[in-house]
Amino acid sequence: MAATPIGREQQVDALHRLVEELAAGRGSAAMVEGEPGIGKTSIARAAVSLARDTRVQVVWAVCDELSQAFPFLPLLEALRSHPDMPADEYARICDLLRADPGIGNRMDVIPAATEQLLALFDDVCAKAPTMLVVDDLQWADVATVMTLGRLLRGIDRTRLLIVALNRTVPRRDDLLALRRAIEPNVFRIESLQADQVTAFVSQLVGGTPGPGLLKLAAGAGGNPLYLTELVDVLVRAKALDHTEECVEAHDTATPRSLAAAISDRLEFISGPTHDVLRVAALLGIDFSVSELAVVSGHRLQDLLPVLDEAILAGVLLENGSEMAFRHPLIRQYLYDAMPAGVRAAWHRDAARALANNGASAERVARQLRPTVEEDAAGKVVDAWVVGWLSDSAPQLVGQAPQVAIPMLRWALNGTAPGNDVYDVLSCRLADALFRVGDPISATDVANTALMHVQRPDSLVDLHWTLMQCQALAGRSQESLDPLRRALNAPGIGPRQRARLLVLIARTYRTLGRVDAAGRVAEEALETATEAGDRFGMGWALFVRTIVHGMRGESEQALPLFDRALAVAEGDPALADLRLILQINQAVAFGVLNRYDDAIRLAERVRDGAQRAGAVFRLAQAHCVLGELLFDIGNWDDALVEIDLALDVSKDPMVDCFQHGLAATIQLHRGEADSERHLKAADRFAEKVGARICRPFAMARALQKEQADAPAAALEILLDGLSDRVQESEDTVNMLADAVRLATMLGDLSAAEAVVQRSVAMARDSVGPHRQAVAQHCQSLLANDPAGLIEAAKGYREAGRPLPRAQALEAAALILADRGDTSEARDLFTEAYGLYQKLGAEWDLSRTQATFRNFGIRRGPRVRHRQARRGWEALTPTEIKIAAMVAQGMSNPQIAAQLFLSRRTVQTHVSHILAKLELSSRIDIAREAGQREITHVVS
Repeated sequence: MAATPIGREQQVDALHRLVEELAAGRGSAAMVEGEPGIGKTSIARAAVSLARDTRVQVVWAVCDELSQAFPFLPLLEALRSHPDMPADEYARICDLLRADPGIGNRMDVIPAATEQLLALFDDVCAKAPTMLVVDDLQWADVATVMTLGRLLRGIDRTRLLIVALNRTVPRRDDLLALRRAIEPNVFRIESLQADQVTAFVSQLVGGTPGPGLLKLAAGAGGNPLYLTELVDVLVRAKALDHTEECVEAHDTATPRSLAAAISDRLEFISGPTHDVLRVAALLGIDFSVSELAVVSGHRLQDLLPVLDEAILAGVLLENGSEMAFRHPLIRQYLYDAMPAGVRAAWHRDAARALANNGASAERVARQLRPTVEEDAAGKVVDAWVVGWLSDSAPQLVGQAPQVAIPMLRWALNGTAPGNDVYDVLSCRLADALFRVGDPISATDVANTALMHVQRPDSLVDLHWTLMQCQALAGRSQESLDPLRRALNAPGIGPRQRARLLVLIARTYRTLGRVDAAGRVAEEALETATEAGDRFGMGWALFVRTIVHGMRGESEQALPLFDRALAVAEGDPALADLRLILQINQAVAFGVLNRYDDAIRLAERVRDGAQRAGAVFRLAQAHCVLGELLFDIGNWDDALVEIDLALDVSKDPMVDCFQHGLAATIQLHRGEADSERHLKAADRFAEKVGARICRPFAMARALQKEQADAPAAALEILLDGLSDRVQESEDTVNMLADAVRLATMLGDLSAAEAVVQRSVAMARDSVGPHRQAVAQHCQSLLANDPAGLIEAAKGYREAGRPLPRAQALEAAALILADRGDTSEARDLFTEAYGLYQKLGAEWDLSRTQATFRNFGIRRGPRVRHRQARRGWEALTPTEIKIAAMVAQGMSNPQIAAQLFLSRRTVQTHVSHILAKLELSSRIDIAREAGQREITHVVS
């Protein structure tokens, strides 16, 4: 085991305890923070030594200033060198980051890669307890910090220990949030005290330091690195006298700062080695020898003696298969010592050497970025840079749009309009600006480029970006005239015409002009088919499915889904379209009450989106699956899907929808957490503007009704029903509640209007659900118990337990009011049983209190209420997973056996811990063993 650094015993002991807990199966996190050179890395290395002694595997990631704008580089480079890293998994993440997303593919590679990295860490931790050290966290890119934050969630239930080493400045909001999440395991490292300085210097010089040496040491301010460099200066100057009593320093010039001490060390290095080290400083703290050879222009065999000299001088050290500066401050000194203009030129030369050698886009861009920042005066851009950007911009925009934007602007400033390169750079710049959430700038760039663009494909590309920007701003109407003019632009062929027609059809659909959208989509499909353009055909068919859905013609949409999916099969440019088609097809199956088909398909597309890294579609799939499970009464499983959707979603409408649905379930169940979801949904509702999120409206109405404010509840529902652009299934779910509240308040005109709407929506529907809703609404208005019983039968056929219970309850209430207590009791008992299966405690209490007033007690068939805590509260899936955890299976192993995603398993484990009021997997195993349920899994 490595020796404990002097003066850091308390921090090392604390990390040792965390390592021992990790070896026993309980994860955690710690942060070590302090000024440069204070000893953070030494503390981590002492903990790493113990980790290796206890068979804990170590992954050491290093962040640096040059890579700060490039997502995940520290984690990816650390995992790449890990001996047990599956090469295919690592390559899949790199390919995802470097992929050209293409127009029409709604792929955000950062959250997608985050999900795959989390899965990769799951695999690594499944093999052995893992310690992840993140050095120089202050330079970490935002995506790396986000991934660390995700790893922290439920970390005590994993086999992962995160140790972050961080300077106290600069202070970033995301790092402060990460720090708060790690507390109380945040260890602030202070300067060494006088007695600790004496012990530290004694260790360095191999004897007791004399008064003169200690006086010099006092000038180091208790900084271990400064002390080390100071003593090394004295050793090189042969200024130390060793006697039996002490080690004393001669009178000699000593550096008055840490930078001066580092400078003194570098003065003893030969000129050729110094030149190579300056080139290495351009590459970062860590670098490969092969990359150094490319950039420096030296042969590998010529570099070996140079590197040996640098290692002996204490400047470099071996870091696995790579080299690294012994301390970041040494590299920083070399880097800052170069004049800014010279440094920028060297970076440009390094970028060109790497590009010519076939390096990846991010490695070249990492060198070009400082050149762009230095070239603020707008000098002529090298032709090779413009050509490289033209070829690499699609990958760079997908991976690091914030890096791509200034580079593309820089290149465009030196590129005259009217050529293919200008067209490509303009398209990618507009796309990058849209991706980073700057639709105003994206619109400006697209509009300017459209005045000069030559290539027909670029014209379509720019209009595609422009349409998305204007839709986001609620200005879709402004897209129509430019799109119509584009149809007649020079050079527009059938393929481009079909794609422009798709954009026009989608714009009409956004504006709610359903007939126009359908008509233009038909023309787009015909044009694309004649041109043999699968892209245009697929998107035209997509719009047609949407049009049928908006008209309530789900049955007619089904063959179009099959046709569109066949067109999109096997085409990478249509991968995103294929996912959204399957999501909407699952919705159509649900509307048609084909719930088995709907849920199977939603699960399949969820898993496909997970594998593809399509996070936006993954969130939508979770959203649809959660709603389907809610409809059929599987509320616990619905909450799992809601949690998973909220975990990955970046769409405010999806987030509002999910929080609204979760609040609805919890309000029915009488759970206090509903308030949290309502507040969250309200925040997201502000972001979606005029669009109405109906699950949130239903939850707000239910909250008002529970607060004895039925008039306010009715107002919310009627407001939600006022938006006629999209007659979706969640609109249908609001109708019966609106009629019930309106009749209760005596607002018959409102009730009659909603009844007429329910009848109109059911008229062309072939499924039992909308027929049942219309029957329910009409019977509430007519005070007709027989009609309500028929509606309940329709709901039973449709597989909808909640409205079925509500229809039965309404019928029972009418019968009880008429004095027919016998039939009322039977209906009341049946409704009560349905509410029990749902765990709807508020409905149970309300129903029981209402019928108690009529002297009616529930029948003998009713079970006890469903438990919300303890083993009795676990769902069948949760019991299976608990048994697997008790058998020692990891989340990836459980996922493979149950055909679930690892994230789904993780969420189930979290729910199990919450219901059982436990804190770790070990607790689950112990409790399961005591209850002898480990036999559930054969």
